[in-house]
Amino acid sequence: MSGATAHAAQLPGEGVPAAMPATREPGPQQILIEQAYARLGVCTSDAARVAASASLILAIFDAFYLRLCEYPNAAQRAFETMDAHAAVRVSRERLDLYSAYITEHGPRLRSVFAALSESTTLWDAIDAQFVAMIADRYEADIAFSFAHSLRRNVAHELWRPVAYSFPPPSKRRAHSMASVHRRLPVPGRVDAALLRTALQMTGLTVAFRDLDGDAERVRARVAAILRTIAAQPVALDVVQAGFFRDRTAFLVARWVLDDGSLLPMVLALLNSASGITVDALLHRSADIHNLFSSALANFHVTTRLYYQTCVFLYSIMPLRPLGHQYSTIGYNHVGKVAILNEIAQQMRDSGQRFQRSPGVPGTVALGFTFDACSYHLKVIRDRPTASYKWGAYPGMTAVLEKYRAVHEINRAGSMLDNVMYFNLRLDLAMFDPALLQEICEQAAGSVQVDGNGVLLRSLIVQLKIVPLPVYLEGATVEETGAAMVSLGNCIRNNAATNIFNRDLDSRNYGVGRYGRVLLFDYDAVERLTDVKIRTNRDREAGEEAPPDWFFESGTIFLPEELESGMQFRTRQTRQSFRAANADLLEIGYWRGVQERLQRGEIPELSMYPDDARLGRDTPAGSA
Repeated sequence: MSGATAHAAQLPGEGVPAAMPATREPGPQQILIEQAYARLGVCTSDAARVAASASLILAIFDAFYLRLCEYPNAAQRAFETMDAHAAVRVSRERLDLYSAYITEHGPRLRSVFAALSESTTLWDAIDAQFVAMIADRYEADIAFSFAHSLRRNVAHELWRPVAYSFPPPSKRRAHSMASVHRRLPVPGRVDAALLRTALQMTGLTVAFRDLDGDAERVRARVAAILRTIAAQPVALDVVQAGFFRDRTAFLVARWVLDDGSLLPMVLALLNSASGITVDALLHRSADIHNLFSSALANFHVTTRLYYQTCVFLYSIMPLRPLGHQYSTIGYNHVGKVAILNEIAQQMRDSGQRFQRSPGVPGTVALGFTFDACSYHLKVIRDRPTASYKWGAYPGMTAVLEKYRAVHEINRAGSMLDNVMYFNLRLDLAMFDPALLQEICEQAAGSVQVDGNGVLLRSLIVQLKIVPLPVYLEGATVEETGAAMVSLGNCIRNNAATNIFNRDLDSRNYGVGRYGRVLLFDYDAVERLTDVKIRTNRDREAGEEAPPDWFFESGTIFLPEELESGMQFRTRQTRQSFRAANADLLEIGYWRGVQERLQRGEIPELSMYPDDARLGRDTPAGSA
């Protein structure tokens, strides 16, 4: 795109916000932490320091976990009070919470026990004691991840891998796996009474505007769906919790059919001054996968049974990897371990190795995967390729910060989430030799080979999608048109959440399993409100003097150049894009979005298709 010297603007999500300090006014948990620091400070032997450090880390984790579990209830209150700003704040603070505790206590721990910066032996001893302390806890996997994040923070300057794995669960912990759902038998036929019971299982404290009417509308829609399949329901399994995101609450359930199969049912609930109503019923795989996509903000679920919740979600979305089910409900660090396990299992099953990703190589990131893998992995180059067009390269740290910032915002259904690993060790045999040579040469700041291992100082993992240019090569006219519509919606959704990708090139976008176009390359994203929207359409024909904007600093965007900037390869694709997205080529659209953002408006994002909505005028007994 055209413009003068570009600058890297700070993105939403950068840093720990002042409104969310890692610790609040001293309470019981904070007092325990300070006492644990004091005990560590007076220890006179390494053995005593190891024991005191394990106790301190557990005290810090307990304070973190207590606060983590408060957020779903806060999200429910925001929904019930119709406070959209509070809903956004809850999501932001919850994502910041983990980093806030790690970045506060990593340096504190290092200052009190300096030897931890250099000694793996001491850390291994702490690990052994810590694992014994958490073995019987339900949240042991989160605690283990938390302790190792502290370890990475304390030794962050060293090329030293830290485990992304969990100890095996104890028998007592396994026995704590209570069911997260309740099974409601279907007495012959689905009736409104059954659905009325289900609707009241989210734990909401605000009344429905018309509970009986909503139950009947849901029954009518379910009856219409069941007429299209041969099997019939024998039970309804309902998660006994509310799922909250932005302005909407969801009830998540599944029909158990008489042939042993499952039929998902997710109900979207809205709140207003007159009470709660059921707005939509989702049952198609594509709609539910898109609803739970990692391209959207996390759900807040009002149950602590996160493992059972993810297993339930996996039962209705088996094509969505289990690791991303954890991330969907805000347990990103548990998801990290699950993702690595999935990749390793897919590699064992297929006999394949990592190879360079298909398509045009990234300018800043170097991608790799294998055919059977559900994920696409990236390391950041030490220097960009010759096609880099943004002036001075800000460096690997700045690029990683962009990816981290995208992880911490509502991605509006149009940006892939980033799972980020640090100080990770993978087996040498997992890499094709040609790929390994390339990443060691071009990303030496991120990759080193040590014996039979590959040490990655930083690694980005995203769900695999098809690069948009690759998709368009084999697309029909109809598929191309649909992709251009979805690309325009992707750009609009990003703009609505104050994200602008100044590298508006189609190679930075991809197509997901169900046809949605998503942005996946973030080294050129910044706040839309920091971008200067200008145009050349007001210039006289033949005018030779440079336009006024040419001398402005910062990032300049000319909407009329958006189509050419996409670098579509065919005329038909360009025509389809222009026909579907004429508004994006006009200065008025972009300035209008900027003005709404500057007024502090929070956009309403459509998370499900219109045909999933339940008409308010559906007469009782109509189906």
